Amino acid sequence: MDPLCVQESLPVPEGGGENVWSSDRLSQIPFQILRGHRGAVSSCHFCCQDTKLLTSSHDQTARLWDLSSCTSICDYGGEHTAPISQCSPTQDNRRMVTSSYDKTVKFWDMETGKVLGSVNLDGLVTSCNVSGDGRLVGCSVDVDNAVYIIDFTTASKVQHIKDQHTSTITRCCFDPEGQRVCSVSSDRSIILWDMIAQRTTIRINGAHGNVISDCSFSNNGRLLCTASWDKCVKLWDVNTGEFRHSGPNTLLHGHIGSVSSCIFSEDGSILVSGGYDKRIIMWDVNSACKKLVLKGHTDWVLDVALSTNKKWILSASKDSTLRLWNIENCEEIPAVIENKKAIGPRHAQCEECQKPFPIMHWDNTNVTHKCVFCRLSAPSKDTDHLPPVPPTVSTPV
Repeated sequence: MDPLCVQESLPVPEGGGENVWSSDRLSQIPFQILRGHRGAVSSCHFCCQDTKLLTSSHDQTARLWDLSSCTSICDYGGEHTAPISQCSPTQDNRRMVTSSYDKTVKFWDMETGKVLGSVNLDGLVTSCNVSGDGRLVGCSVDVDNAVYIIDFTTASKVQHIKDQHTSTITRCCFDPEGQRVCSVSSDRSIILWDMIAQRTTIRINGAHGNVISDCSFSNNGRLLCTASWDKCVKLWDVNTGEFRHSGPNTLLHGHIGSVSSCIFSEDGSILVSGGYDKRIIMWDVNSACKKLVLKGHTDWVLDVALSTNKKWILSASKDSTLRLWNIENCEEIPAVIENKKAIGPRHAQCEECQKPFPIMHWDNTNVTHKCVFCRLSAPSKDTDHLPPVPPTVSTPV
Protein backbone atom coordinates (compact mmCIF):
# COMPACT_ATOMS: atom_id res chain seq x y z
CA MET A 1 0.00 0.00 0.00
CA ASP A 2 1.09 3.54 -0.74
CA PRO A 3 2.10 5.00 2.66
CA LEU A 4 0.66 8.35 1.62
CA CYS A 5 -2.76 6.88 0.93
CA VAL A 6 -5.59 7.62 3.35
CA GLN A 7 -8.40 5.10 3.84
CA GLU A 8 -11.32 5.02 6.22
CA SER A 9 -11.46 2.37 8.94
CA LEU A 10 -13.93 -0.45 8.38
CA PRO A 11 -15.95 -2.37 11.01
CA VAL A 12 -14.02 -5.23 12.56
CA PRO A 13 -15.15 -8.34 14.43
CA GLU A 14 -14.16 -8.82 18.06
CA GLY A 15 -10.67 -10.25 18.55
CA GLY A 16 -9.28 -9.05 15.23
CA GLY A 17 -7.75 -6.09 13.45
CA GLU A 18 -9.00 -4.00 10.57
CA ASN A 19 -9.05 -5.97 7.33
CA VAL A 20 -7.54 -2.98 5.52
CA TRP A 21 -4.70 -0.69 6.48
CA SER A 22 -5.78 2.78 7.49
CA SER A 23 -3.56 5.83 7.60
CA ASP A 24 -3.10 8.59 10.16
CA ARG A 25 -4.02 11.76 8.26
CA LEU A 26 -1.35 13.80 10.01
CA SER A 27 1.60 11.42 10.08
CA GLN A 28 0.66 9.49 6.90
CA ILE A 29 1.68 6.26 8.63
CA PRO A 30 -0.41 3.14 7.87
CA PHE A 31 -1.87 1.42 10.94
CA GLN A 32 -4.27 -1.29 12.00
CA ILE A 33 -6.53 -1.32 15.05
CA LEU A 34 -6.60 -4.46 17.19
CA ARG A 35 -9.74 -5.06 19.22
CA GLY A 36 -10.47 -7.85 21.66
CA HIS A 37 -9.70 -6.65 25.15
CA ARG A 38 -12.67 -5.43 27.18
CA GLY A 39 -10.73 -2.98 29.31
CA ALA A 40 -7.74 -0.66 29.23
CA VAL A 41 -4.72 -2.35 27.61
CA SER A 42 -1.96 -1.99 30.19
CA SER A 43 1.12 -3.37 28.40
CA CYS A 44 2.29 -4.66 25.02
CA HIS A 45 5.31 -6.47 23.55
CA PHE A 46 6.65 -7.86 20.29
CA CYS A 47 7.76 -11.49 20.54
CA CYS A 48 8.63 -14.60 18.51
CA GLN A 49 10.97 -12.66 16.18
CA ASP A 50 8.40 -9.91 15.58
CA THR A 51 5.74 -12.35 14.35
CA LYS A 52 3.56 -12.21 17.48
CA LEU A 53 2.27 -9.56 19.90
CA LEU A 54 1.71 -10.05 23.62
CA THR A 55 -0.67 -7.80 25.54
CA SER A 56 -2.32 -7.53 28.96
CA SER A 57 -5.38 -5.67 30.13
CA HIS A 58 -7.47 -4.45 33.00
CA ASP A 59 -10.04 -7.04 31.81
CA GLN A 60 -7.91 -9.55 33.80
CA THR A 61 -6.58 -11.32 30.70
CA ALA A 62 -3.47 -11.40 28.53
CA ARG A 63 -3.56 -12.15 24.81
CA LEU A 64 -1.21 -13.40 22.11
CA TRP A 65 -1.80 -11.95 18.65
CA ASP A 66 -0.58 -12.88 15.18
CA LEU A 67 1.08 -9.84 13.62
CA SER A 68 0.38 -10.72 9.99
CA SER A 69 -3.37 -11.11 10.47
CA CYS A 70 -3.74 -8.86 13.55
CA THR A 71 -5.96 -11.50 15.17
CA SER A 72 -5.94 -12.88 18.71
CA ILE A 73 -4.68 -16.48 18.73
CA CYS A 74 -4.48 -17.23 22.47
CA ASP A 75 -6.32 -15.88 25.50
CA TYR A 76 -4.64 -16.20 28.90
CA GLY A 77 -7.55 -15.68 31.27
CA GLY A 78 -9.49 -17.07 34.17
CA GLU A 79 -6.65 -16.79 36.69
CA HIS A 80 -6.41 -13.18 37.85
CA THR A 81 -9.29 -11.62 39.78
CA ALA A 82 -8.30 -7.96 39.28
CA PRO A 83 -6.73 -5.84 36.51
CA ILE A 84 -3.39 -7.03 35.13
CA SER A 85 -0.86 -4.22 35.53
CA GLN A 86 1.80 -5.67 33.23
CA CYS A 87 2.95 -8.74 31.32
CA SER A 88 6.56 -9.65 30.51
CA PRO A 89 7.73 -12.49 28.23
CA THR A 90 11.00 -14.40 28.59
CA GLN A 91 13.56 -13.83 25.87
CA ASP A 92 12.93 -17.27 24.35
CA ASN A 93 9.18 -16.45 24.22
CA ARG A 94 8.24 -19.76 25.82
CA ARG A 95 7.04 -18.33 29.13
CA MET A 96 5.70 -15.08 30.51
CA VAL A 97 4.82 -13.36 33.79
CA THR A 98 1.74 -11.31 34.63
CA SER A 99 1.35 -8.97 37.62
CA SER A 100 -2.00 -7.91 38.98
CA TYR A 101 -3.82 -5.73 41.47
CA ASP A 102 -5.12 -8.99 42.99
CA LYS A 103 -1.71 -9.10 44.79
CA THR A 104 -0.39 -12.02 42.75
CA VAL A 105 2.26 -12.71 40.14
CA LYS A 106 1.59 -15.63 37.80
CA PHE A 107 3.98 -17.61 35.60
CA TRP A 108 2.62 -18.93 32.30
CA ASP A 109 3.56 -21.38 29.56
CA MET A 110 2.85 -19.28 26.48
CA GLU A 111 2.37 -22.26 24.19
CA THR A 112 -0.14 -24.19 26.30
CA GLY A 113 -1.68 -21.23 28.13
CA LYS A 114 -1.30 -23.01 31.46
CA VAL A 115 -0.19 -21.40 34.71
CA LEU A 116 3.15 -22.80 35.87
CA GLY A 117 3.11 -21.11 39.26
CA SER A 118 1.76 -18.24 41.31
CA VAL A 119 3.21 -16.03 44.05
CA ASN A 120 1.15 -14.09 46.57
CA LEU A 121 2.58 -10.73 47.60
CA ASP A 122 1.66 -8.23 50.31
CA GLY A 123 0.05 -5.56 48.16
CA LEU A 124 -1.04 -4.47 44.71
CA VAL A 125 1.59 -5.52 42.17
CA THR A 126 2.17 -2.48 39.96
CA SER A 127 4.70 -3.97 37.51
CA CYS A 128 6.76 -7.01 36.57
CA ASN A 129 9.84 -7.65 34.45
CA VAL A 130 11.76 -10.82 33.50
CA SER A 131 15.57 -10.72 33.47
CA GLY A 132 17.34 -11.30 30.15
CA ASP A 133 18.38 -14.84 31.07
CA GLY A 134 14.83 -15.71 32.17
CA ARG A 135 15.90 -16.76 35.68
CA LEU A 136 14.53 -13.88 37.73
CA VAL A 137 11.40 -11.75 37.90
CA GLY A 138 11.29 -8.28 39.41
CA CYS A 139 7.95 -7.05 40.80
CA SER A 140 7.01 -3.75 42.41
CA VAL A 141 4.44 -3.71 45.22
CA ASP A 142 2.67 -0.75 46.80
CA VAL A 143 3.12 -2.03 50.37
CA ASP A 144 6.44 -0.79 51.81
CA ASN A 145 7.12 0.71 48.34
CA ALA A 146 9.07 -2.47 47.71
CA VAL A 147 10.54 -4.57 44.91
CA TYR A 148 10.54 -8.36 45.14
CA ILE A 149 13.00 -10.49 43.17
CA ILE A 150 11.50 -13.92 42.46
CA ASP A 151 13.15 -17.07 41.07
CA PHE A 152 11.20 -18.01 37.94
CA THR A 153 11.78 -21.77 38.25
CA THR A 154 10.93 -22.22 41.92
CA ALA A 155 8.51 -19.26 42.28
CA SER A 156 10.33 -18.36 45.50
CA LYS A 157 11.26 -14.88 46.74
CA VAL A 158 15.03 -14.35 46.70
CA GLN A 159 15.31 -10.63 47.52
CA HIS A 160 13.04 -8.06 49.16
CA ILE A 161 14.13 -4.49 48.39
CA LYS A 162 12.34 -1.95 50.59
CA ASP A 163 12.84 1.42 52.28
CA GLN A 164 14.40 2.85 49.10
CA HIS A 165 11.39 4.89 47.94
CA THR A 166 9.04 7.05 49.96
CA SER A 167 6.02 6.54 47.73
CA THR A 168 4.49 3.95 45.38
CA ILE A 169 6.84 2.36 42.83
CA THR A 170 5.30 2.66 39.40
CA ARG A 171 7.73 0.50 37.41
CA CYS A 172 10.82 -1.67 37.81
CA CYS A 173 13.08 -3.29 35.21
CA PHE A 174 16.32 -5.26 34.93
CA ASP A 175 19.35 -4.02 33.03
CA PRO A 176 20.36 -6.21 30.03
CA GLU A 177 22.91 -8.14 32.12
CA GLY A 178 20.42 -8.83 34.91
CA GLN A 179 22.84 -7.41 37.47
CA ARG A 180 20.90 -4.27 38.37
CA VAL A 181 17.25 -3.44 38.94
CA CYS A 182 15.95 0.04 38.28
CA SER A 183 12.84 1.28 40.07
CA VAL A 184 10.99 4.58 39.60
CA SER A 185 8.33 6.04 41.80
CA SER A 186 5.73 8.69 42.40
CA ASP A 187 8.29 10.18 44.83
CA ARG A 188 10.11 11.41 41.66
CA SER A 189 13.26 9.38 42.35
CA ILE A 190 15.24 6.75 40.44
CA ILE A 191 16.95 3.86 42.26
CA LEU A 192 19.44 1.38 40.77
CA TRP A 193 19.90 -1.68 42.98
CA ASP A 194 22.95 -3.93 42.54
CA MET A 195 21.82 -7.58 42.64
CA ILE A 196 25.25 -8.92 43.65
CA ALA A 197 26.18 -6.34 46.29
CA GLN A 198 22.52 -6.08 47.37
CA ARG A 199 22.67 -2.34 47.80
CA THR A 200 21.69 0.85 46.00
CA THR A 201 24.49 2.05 43.72
CA ILE A 202 22.70 5.00 42.09
CA ARG A 203 20.03 7.18 43.68
CA ILE A 204 18.66 10.21 41.83
CA ASN A 205 16.27 12.25 43.94
CA GLY A 206 14.10 14.83 42.19
CA ALA A 207 14.89 13.24 38.82
CA HIS A 208 11.65 14.64 37.40
CA GLY A 209 9.22 17.35 38.36
CA ASN A 210 6.34 14.92 38.87
CA VAL A 211 5.54 11.19 39.16
CA ILE A 212 7.94 8.98 37.15
CA SER A 213 5.77 6.49 35.31
CA ASP A 214 8.20 4.26 33.39
CA CYS A 215 11.84 3.29 32.90
CA SER A 216 13.75 1.28 30.30
CA PHE A 217 17.40 0.44 29.57
CA SER A 218 19.10 0.60 26.19
CA ASN A 219 20.27 -2.79 24.93
CA ASN A 220 23.92 -2.02 25.76
CA GLY A 221 22.98 -1.02 29.30
CA ARG A 222 24.54 2.41 28.99
CA LEU A 223 21.43 4.57 28.82
CA LEU A 224 18.33 4.61 30.97
CA CYS A 225 15.22 6.43 29.79
CA THR A 226 12.51 7.61 32.17
CA ALA A 227 9.04 8.96 31.43
CA SER A 228 7.16 11.28 33.73
CA TRP A 229 3.93 13.13 34.38
CA ASP A 230 6.00 16.32 34.00
CA LYS A 231 5.55 15.82 30.20
CA CYS A 232 9.24 14.91 29.74
CA VAL A 233 11.31 11.90 28.76
CA LYS A 234 14.89 11.92 30.04
CA LEU A 235 17.99 9.96 29.01
CA TRP A 236 20.51 9.10 31.74
CA ASP A 237 24.02 7.80 31.06
CA VAL A 238 24.15 5.35 33.95
CA ASN A 239 27.19 3.50 32.62
CA THR A 240 29.72 6.33 32.86
CA GLY A 241 27.73 8.47 35.29
CA GLU A 242 28.05 11.45 32.96
CA PHE A 243 24.64 12.71 34.14
CA ARG A 244 26.26 13.67 37.47
CA HIS A 245 28.23 16.42 35.72
CA SER A 246 26.11 17.47 32.78
CA GLY A 247 22.67 16.23 33.80
CA PRO A 248 20.37 14.05 31.68
CA ASN A 249 19.36 14.61 28.09
CA THR A 250 15.78 15.89 28.26
CA LEU A 251 13.44 15.22 25.33
CA LEU A 252 11.20 18.28 25.10
CA HIS A 253 8.60 19.76 22.76
CA GLY A 254 6.90 16.44 22.16
CA HIS A 255 4.12 15.46 24.54
CA ILE A 256 1.57 18.01 25.68
CA GLY A 257 0.51 15.86 28.63
CA SER A 258 1.91 13.31 31.07
CA VAL A 259 4.18 10.65 29.52
CA SER A 260 3.26 7.10 30.51
CA SER A 261 5.79 4.85 28.75
CA CYS A 262 9.12 4.78 26.94
CA ILE A 263 11.29 2.17 25.22
CA PHE A 264 14.50 2.03 23.14
CA SER A 265 14.97 0.32 19.80
CA GLU A 266 17.27 -2.71 19.75
CA ASP A 267 20.21 -0.63 18.46
CA GLY A 268 19.48 2.31 20.77
CA SER A 269 19.10 4.81 17.93
CA ILE A 270 15.37 5.38 18.40
CA LEU A 271 13.19 5.88 21.44
CA VAL A 272 9.40 5.63 21.42
CA SER A 273 7.15 7.17 24.07
CA GLY A 274 3.42 7.19 24.70
CA GLY A 275 1.39 9.58 26.80
CA TYR A 276 -1.84 10.62 28.39
CA ASP A 277 -2.14 13.14 25.57
CA LYS A 278 -3.09 10.13 23.34
CA ARG A 279 0.13 10.56 21.33
CA ILE A 280 2.97 8.23 20.40
CA ILE A 281 6.26 9.97 19.64
CA MET A 282 9.33 8.54 17.92
CA TRP A 283 12.57 10.26 18.97
CA ASP A 284 16.07 10.34 17.48
CA VAL A 285 18.32 9.42 20.42
CA ASN A 286 21.55 10.99 19.09
CA SER A 287 20.00 14.41 18.56
CA ALA A 288 17.44 14.09 21.40
CA CYS A 289 14.78 15.42 19.01
CA LYS A 290 11.43 14.09 17.88
CA LYS A 291 11.12 12.46 14.46
CA LEU A 292 7.45 11.60 14.24
CA VAL A 293 4.18 12.06 16.14
CA LEU A 294 1.41 9.45 15.83
CA LYS A 295 -2.19 10.24 16.78
CA GLY A 296 -5.40 8.25 16.71
CA HIS A 297 -6.16 6.70 20.09
CA THR A 298 -9.23 8.13 21.80
CA ASP A 299 -7.82 7.78 25.32
CA TRP A 300 -4.49 7.59 27.17
CA VAL A 301 -1.66 5.61 25.60
CA LEU A 302 -0.54 3.36 28.47
CA ASP A 303 2.32 1.45 26.81
CA VAL A 304 4.37 1.29 23.61
CA ALA A 305 6.61 -1.31 21.96
CA LEU A 306 9.02 -1.22 19.02
CA SER A 307 9.83 -4.25 16.87
CA THR A 308 13.42 -5.48 16.66
CA ASN A 309 13.59 -4.64 12.94
CA LYS A 310 12.21 -1.12 13.60
CA LYS A 311 9.39 -1.66 11.10
CA TRP A 312 6.53 -1.56 13.59
CA ILE A 313 5.34 0.40 16.60
CA LEU A 314 2.67 -1.11 18.84
CA SER A 315 0.65 1.11 21.18
CA ALA A 316 -1.71 0.08 23.98
CA SER A 317 -4.42 2.41 25.20
CA LYS A 318 -7.01 2.98 27.87
CA ASP A 319 -9.53 3.01 25.00
CA SER A 320 -9.29 -0.85 25.07
CA THR A 321 -7.55 -1.05 21.69
CA LEU A 322 -4.07 -1.53 20.30
CA ARG A 323 -2.67 0.12 17.21
CA LEU A 324 -0.02 -1.43 15.01
CA TRP A 325 1.82 1.28 13.07
CA ASN A 326 3.87 0.49 9.95
CA ILE A 327 6.88 2.82 10.16
CA GLU A 328 9.02 1.02 7.56
CA ASN A 329 8.81 3.91 5.08
CA CYS A 330 8.51 6.72 7.61
CA GLU A 331 11.80 8.32 6.54
CA GLU A 332 10.15 9.29 3.26
CA ILE A 333 7.16 11.22 4.59
CA PRO A 334 7.21 15.03 4.74
CA ALA A 335 6.74 15.25 8.53
CA VAL A 336 9.89 13.22 9.23
CA ILE A 337 11.93 15.02 6.56
CA GLU A 338 10.97 18.40 8.01
CA ASN A 339 11.91 17.29 11.53
CA LYS A 340 15.29 16.09 10.24
CA LYS A 341 15.94 19.46 8.65
CA ALA A 342 15.06 21.17 11.91
CA ILE A 343 17.49 18.92 13.79
CA GLY A 344 20.35 19.84 11.46
CA PRO A 345 23.49 17.79 10.80
CA ARG A 346 25.07 15.29 13.16
CA HIS A 347 28.75 14.38 13.24
CA ALA A 348 30.61 11.18 12.47
CA GLN A 349 34.28 10.28 12.50
CA CYS A 350 35.98 9.63 9.17
CA GLU A 351 37.30 6.07 9.18
CA GLU A 352 40.32 7.14 7.12
CA CYS A 353 41.58 10.48 8.48
CA GLN A 354 39.83 10.11 11.85
CA LYS A 355 38.51 13.68 11.67
CA PRO A 356 34.87 14.57 12.45
CA PHE A 357 32.60 15.57 9.57
CA PRO A 358 28.90 16.52 9.36
CA ILE A 359 26.24 14.11 8.11
CA MET A 360 22.66 15.08 7.45
CA HIS A 361 20.10 12.79 9.07
CA TRP A 362 18.82 11.55 5.72
CA ASP A 363 22.30 10.42 4.60
CA ASN A 364 22.95 6.67 4.49
CA THR A 365 25.51 6.06 7.25
CA ASN A 366 26.37 2.67 5.74
CA VAL A 367 27.69 4.53 2.71
CA THR A 368 28.78 7.85 4.18
CA HIS A 369 31.61 6.64 6.41
CA LYS A 370 34.32 8.95 5.04
CA CYS A 371 34.57 12.71 4.90
CA VAL A 372 34.26 14.38 1.51
CA PHE A 373 38.01 15.01 1.24
CA CYS A 374 38.90 11.33 1.72
CA ARG A 375 36.16 10.31 -0.70
CA LEU A 376 37.49 12.70 -3.34
CA SER A 377 41.02 11.40 -2.89
CA ALA A 378 39.82 7.87 -3.66
CA PRO A 379 37.13 8.32 -6.34
CA SER A 380 37.33 4.75 -7.58
CA LYS A 381 35.92 3.41 -4.31
CA ASP A 382 33.10 5.86 -3.75
CA THR A 383 32.32 7.19 -7.21
CA ASP A 384 28.75 5.94 -7.07
CA HIS A 385 28.00 7.97 -3.98
CA LEU A 386 29.58 11.30 -4.93
CA PRO A 387 27.63 14.15 -6.51
CA PRO A 388 28.16 14.51 -10.27
CA VAL A 389 31.10 16.71 -11.24
CA PRO A 390 30.02 19.65 -13.46
CA PRO A 391 31.57 19.66 -16.94
CA THR A 392 34.57 21.90 -17.56
CA VAL A 393 33.72 24.92 -19.66
CA SER A 394 36.58 26.38 -21.68
CA THR A 395 36.78 30.12 -21.99
CA PRO A 396 37.61 31.48 -25.48
CA VAL A 397 40.79 33.49 -25.64
